[in-house]
Amino acid sequence: MNIIVLNCGSSSIKYQLFNMPTQHVIAKGIVEKIGLKGSFIKYTKAGEDAIKLEGEILDHQQGIEYLLGILTSDKYGCINSINEIDAVGHRVVHGAEEFSGSVLITDEVINALEVSSELAPLHNPPNLKGIYAMQTLLPETKQVGVFDTAFHQTMPEHVFLYAIPYVLYDRYKIRRYGFHGTSHKFVSARACEILQEDINNQKIITCHLGNGSSVAAIKDGKSYDTSMGMTPTEGLIMGTRSGDIDPGALLYIAEKEEISSKYTNTLINKFSGLMGISGVSSDMREIEDAANENNHRAKLALEMFAYRVKKYIGSYAAALGGVDTIVFTGGIGENDTETRKRILNGLEFLGFELDKTKENIRGKESLLTKEGSKVKVLVVPTDEELMIAKDTFELVN
Repeated sequence: MNIIVLNCGSSSIKYQLFNMPTQHVIAKGIVEKIGLKGSFIKYTKAGEDAIKLEGEILDHQQGIEYLLGILTSDKYGCINSINEIDAVGHRVVHGAEEFSGSVLITDEVINALEVSSELAPLHNPPNLKGIYAMQTLLPETKQVGVFDTAFHQTMPEHVFLYAIPYVLYDRYKIRRYGFHGTSHKFVSARACEILQEDINNQKIITCHLGNGSSVAAIKDGKSYDTSMGMTPTEGLIMGTRSGDIDPGALLYIAEKEEISSKYTNTLINKFSGLMGISGVSSDMREIEDAANENNHRAKLALEMFAYRVKKYIGSYAAALGGVDTIVFTGGIGENDTETRKRILNGLEFLGFELDKTKENIRGKESLLTKEGSKVKVLVVPTDEELMIAKDTFELVN
């Protein structure tokens, strides 16, 4: 079965074409700058070098149409016809409370997603554009929605509620939802496979660290708590997001700067985080370069980022009543060895002993602790697209 996985952003579409259940990646790439100047499609066929095809791409449907044309072309193609695509898996950011797992997309599901778009106005609308496009281009092909929030629907009520009047939860479903669920689910399961442990008897803390970052506490295979909240802004310091902040400080800023709630939202989502602290960049690599040149604010940003992750790991170890495994994933978690060291330094009391010969490993599955260490620390590269393909395969079958 051939399954195409789509991750539609506001101006981009990440894609992978899988053969399932072999999990073989037939082709992958990204459609960039949709609706902007300089639009292009980056395309990599299995076993071949990546190519870049430029052209005007006005909207998501046109981008997907061009992509399907490349997949079936004589020169670059990997399938003979779009009818060889048996199913479509979509990453959908927000499923609200309606979806606690992946679902076959129906008209009722689409209606629910349109309603929940107000909870994720930057993410769900482009996710829906991908669904609409595939309805038009492959009307007979089954589609599946895989939600970032679904994995965290197992959080208990006392964890997901905010301490605001309960009537606001009743009316508007204001609560903590959590995100990156597909990644946390994948790496926790994969870590248990590596360690040959039963996930249903494990206490795991997963750290998805990238431009967007979150930590999850996973108990017996289910999400118990996670750092992101009603929106992806809560929790860790991120590339341009503030993470945890006193709401009173936001009101004070809005009053002093005489700015609207809309601009305040932009402030904490687009101009804060590592970018706001360092004044250099939202990219950890560029911040580390500046820190090595003795830039004080860059050093401060690195210290603040690591401290916030460390604090969440410690608090989740308490919430879980201990921890068996700590997993690092995401662009920073998998590759930034110095940041991992900053985070783990001082947490040895949890019961792990790092293997110094492995601390500089990047981008591959690795056990970082010594044999016999009570708590295991691993690097597990995430594969959200594969997780989406797996869920799609299971539901379609």
